[in-house]
Amino acid sequence: MEALTLRQLLEAVNGTLLGDFDDLDAAAVQVSTDSRSITPGCLFIPLEGERFDGHSFISSALEAGAAGCLTARERESYLPGKFYVKVRSTQRALWELARYYKKLFPIPFIAITGSVGKTTTKDMTAAVLGAKFCVHKTEGNFNNDIGVPLTLLKLEKRHQVCVVEMGMDHAGEIDNLAALVEPDMALITNIGDAHIENLGSRDNIFKAKCEIFPHLKQNGLAILNGDDPLLATLRGKLPQPTVFVGGGEGLDYAACDLNSDGAGHLSCRVKTPRSQFEANIPALGRHMIYPTLMAAAAAEALGMAPDEIIRGIGAFLPTKMRMNIIRCKGDIVILNDAYNANPQSMRAAAAVLGDAQGRRKVAVVGDMKELGPGSEQFHRAVGGYFALAGADRLIAVGGLARFMAEGAQEAGLSQADYFPTLDAAKNALSREVRAGVTILVKASRSMAFEKIVDFLLANASEEERCGTP
Repeated sequence: MEALTLRQLLEAVNGTLLGDFDDLDAAAVQVSTDSRSITPGCLFIPLEGERFDGHSFISSALEAGAAGCLTARERESYLPGKFYVKVRSTQRALWELARYYKKLFPIPFIAITGSVGKTTTKDMTAAVLGAKFCVHKTEGNFNNDIGVPLTLLKLEKRHQVCVVEMGMDHAGEIDNLAALVEPDMALITNIGDAHIENLGSRDNIFKAKCEIFPHLKQNGLAILNGDDPLLATLRGKLPQPTVFVGGGEGLDYAACDLNSDGAGHLSCRVKTPRSQFEANIPALGRHMIYPTLMAAAAAEALGMAPDEIIRGIGAFLPTKMRMNIIRCKGDIVILNDAYNANPQSMRAAAAVLGDAQGRRKVAVVGDMKELGPGSEQFHRAVGGYFALAGADRLIAVGGLARFMAEGAQEAGLSQADYFPTLDAAKNALSREVRAGVTILVKASRSMAFEKIVDFLLANASEEERCGTP
């Protein structure tokens, strides 16, 4: 973040200065909403929720080095040398400050949403554009009503492009986030079943994702998955220029001649309106063509050449727990895709596991949340995906995961077992840690399947020490 003076801050949030502090040239050099991560000279913004009130931590944040704070109410006392700015709502003030700050940066803003693959597309787009530009991107999962404004507030003068991920689980959220970002490009990865419990149907999810378009600049660019049947209906219907990507016929950006080495790379030929080139994607799964093509479309829109795009694709690194490939000694491979799960991402993960030719293929899968009344059927279908993809073993952990095991058995996978908890599954998991195995780990975030990854890694180390083949 570039320094903001108290004068600018008061203007941005329409605030009132409290206490005796009167140096309007005093500056904040960062913003924090977490009193546990205060840095010297930052502005502390105490947020309020159903179970917490950040106002309780104002004094400790200031004592830890914050230059000042926002507050929705007056204080009984004021620390000397610190500024206090009163606002109607600290949450609203965070947004007002982000909106004010964003206007200081006349650079392209790229917004990414979709049911599956948002983070991967964000990482790929940032990697490709990074071959030519200094790119600022959303960190981790900072894609909600707190994370997006905080992302904008981390922009610096050196940045030439900003790539922002937008998540949602209710109607209206993309509308609000897009109004804040006002993107120059809008990328939608697909329309799936994630959060269908809250939104009711895929059509409603589609409508919620389309909330981005009224805020896309009139001369902006929409980049859409042309293989998605709902997104494909937007052809010719948006006022902004629109391009479609995918593996189908007649698309503006297409990938063909796909070849996976099953170990860590997918190669393909990319065709664009301006060029053709060979791409070597450092990731697994056919679904990786979509983030790659979307990134290529954004790059060409910003004037990048094929050699720059190719170099950027090669620099792609996925966010933690997003199909991270962990190669352990003793020829043991763990695919850590434990960050989240829904039916579409499970199908893609099953295909990735199925590409591990010549290896024992084990799927360790858990509950998918927020799927509503159809949850049982969705879980059964996921079990079938892994059976059809050629998995040798499925270990399902969690309450709903029982239906995955049953679905896999019904689809012909005899080695499909259900365990209610990680502790109950430990013996089965440890027996699968052997030479020549590829183990996929995937479930919804609340299942905390990174613990299973840690358990597998610990067993892999023990096996190596014991010299077990």
